[in-house]
Amino acid sequence: MADKDTPLLIKRYASRRLYNTETSDYVTLEDIAGFIRDGREVQIIDLKSGDDLTRQYLLQIIAEHESRGENVLPVNVLNDLVRSYMVPGGGVMPQFLQSSFDMLRESQSKMMENMSAMNPMAQMPGFEAMKAQQEAFLKAMTGGFGGAWPSGSSEDSESNDGEEDLSTIKRQLAELQEKLSKMS
Repeated sequence: MADKDTPLLIKRYASRRLYNTETSDYVTLEDIAGFIRDGREVQIIDLKSGDDLTRQYLLQIIAEHESRGENVLPVNVLNDLVRSYMVPGGGVMPQFLQSSFDMLRESQSKMMENMSAMNPMAQMPGFEAMKAQQEAFLKAMTGGFGGAWPSGSSEDSESNDGEEDLSTIKRQLAELQEKLSKMS
């Protein structure tokens, strides 16, 4: 497999089909989403014009997940994103989002390192399987962003939506358990 640091080049043909240049086969948006969930950067280029279409396709992947009921972003975050487009110069939203995701990846990485380093449980039989399961869970929770994230604001916690939030969390947990069982 190619170096994870170099983006996977996907070419879009005039027929709108997407071609993976590493494996020499056609891919779908779901395949591209899988590459990204696995930690691979992608770059999608129009073969004829040479235009970079990556942003367009990434937004399309998110929109498709949203349309299937896989709420990636809470409505208040979507509203803030729309508002940020109305601010001259784009406001601070892009920098804030980038910093937030960088911090999330860094803390996830540190957590995984701490699970391994200086852990007396690492000598226990079955620890590696447990660690792999924990990594898959963390990846599903933070890498894939497959479910809605509660906003965590005090206003939201005081609202009457507690039962709705609980049912949403239960549904998301069931989905994660299903995904984890499929990975095993």
